[in-house]
Amino acid sequence: MMDKPVSPLSAQDIAEKSSAIMMTKDIAARTLGMVLTDVKPGGCTMTMKVQPTHLNGHGICHGGYIFTLADTAFAFACNSYNQLAVAQHNTISFVAPGKPDETLKAVAVESYRSGRSGIYDVTVTGEDGRTIAQFRGCSRTIKGTHFDMNEDET
Repeated sequence: MMDKPVSPLSAQDIAEKSSAIMMTKDIAARTLGMVLTDVKPGGCTMTMKVQPTHLNGHGICHGGYIFTLADTAFAFACNSYNQLAVAQHNTISFVAPGKPDETLKAVAVESYRSGRSGIYDVTVTGEDGRTIAQFRGCSRTIKGTHFDMNEDET
């Protein structure tokens, strides 16, 4: 019996490479001005500056954009293992408004992962550290990877 080859990449290398590949393909995140500021296995931090086009009729950041930021951080966190993962179920609670021109930060943390399922909690904060929203995402892995682990890295 042959042993499966061991990847020369660390878990952090895999998370970084997976997220770099995802970001090149994530037109929505880039169009909305989202920036990936940190990624690690099971975790991610993304930011987005609230633009005039993100404002609702009350002059605050539309909840859909806040959800999209949280959902994107969740996506990068649950895809950080080079295994394709999609959202199975998400919820969000909005607790404070996002203000015009401020940069929102979404920090995703893995709470549970086993088999094909994962649970990730995302906290969205404003520039002053106040909590804007709490998001919980449940992921499900599907067939496929972001890159071939057996490719020569040279």
